[in-house]
Amino acid sequence: MSRADTASTGGGAAARPHPLWTLGLLRSELRTTLRRWRALVLLGVLAAVPVLIGVVVKVRAGGGPSGAAGPAFLGQVTGNGLFLVCTALAATLPFFLPMAVGVVAGDAIAGEADAGTLRYLLVAPAGRTRLLLVKYATVVAFCLLATLVVAASALLTGVLLFPVGDLMTISGTTISFTDGLGRALLIALVVAASLVGVASLGLFVSTLTDSGIAAMAATVGLVVTAQILDQFPQLHAVRPYLFSHYWLSFADLMRDPVYWPDLVRGLGLQALYAAVFGSAAWARFTTKDIST
Repeated sequence: MSRADTASTGGGAAARPHPLWTLGLLRSELRTTLRRWRALVLLGVLAAVPVLIGVVVKVRAGGGPSGAAGPAFLGQVTGNGLFLVCTALAATLPFFLPMAVGVVAGDAIAGEADAGTLRYLLVAPAGRTRLLLVKYATVVAFCLLATLVVAASALLTGVLLFPVGDLMTISGTTISFTDGLGRALLIALVVAASLVGVASLGLFVSTLTDSGIAAMAATVGLVVTAQILDQFPQLHAVRPYLFSHYWLSFADLMRDPVYWPDLVRGLGLQALYAAVFGSAAWARFTTKDIST
């Protein structure tokens, strides 16, 4: 048995690195991911969307009533810039955010195989399970980073273009700006957690092929398909199990009191996807023949 095979099957003392070594591997993986041009482009697009929405709303407000059509909370943005955070997340969540996560997740394993670096990674004392966990942690971290980029860009744009202060919830009560800011942060965290299903699915797809482009395309295609299926009332028995079904339930955090049922269902569904497709990715990756 070769050294690479020994490391990849998790056998021997070399397959049990010190925890600090694992943290170093995670730090290296995060740095590598964020230095890739496509990740930077995706983050740049995500940061630009709130600015574009804010400018359009500002221009339309100056020209008269603009109507209520558009993403959730769009009508409240002119009265309080903090609502731009909710609006930007609602606008990016159907496509831009899951697409960005799908690209990174799909490339996690397949991209390494495509570049011929996967076998070299397994020569290091990582083991397949540890390497897969590091890859998964990197994708989840990207979910959080991408969401915070949207939220931060929207908050800055909202403060610069619109008045801020106490805000009215969708229940009709008024809360302080500090409370609203805390809720906006919680909304961003919930949105990031809502992308875990896409991350898990993308990682599993990434273990099925040695083509990074194919894995990224398949993951994004599954995201689009799930959202199309979620629009058909005839599929009411299936829709609650689609990972995208409860994505916009974060709006319930702007109620007073907060309405929790759909939020809990959505987060529970993401945990289920993480368990099922995370296990499937592990089963596939630990038995996969890696020869190049």
